[in-house]
Amino acid sequence: MDRVFKKRAGPMSETVLDLKGLKCPLPAMRTAKRLRAMETGQRLVVLATDPMAAIDIPHAVSQHGGSVEEMMREGEVLVFRILA
Repeated sequence: MDRVFKKRAGPMSETVLDLKGLKCPLPAMRTAKRLRAMETGQRLVVLATDPMAAIDIPHAVSQHGGSVEEMMREGEVLVFRILA
């Protein structure tokens, strides 16, 4: 089961989707599923450890009308900040 957290970051809330430990294609599929459930303008932060997520998640986001605002690496974890 995915770990989902809601937190406040300034004026807009973010949903954090923790997908660490999942392998391709699950991080991209679960990111896309979460994006479909979100309203336009909401933010999603995705945490993933699968190296292929660096390619798969941005592709899945673009396919579902969102945009990756930021992608960074924190140790082994890829962090994606996505605007739905």
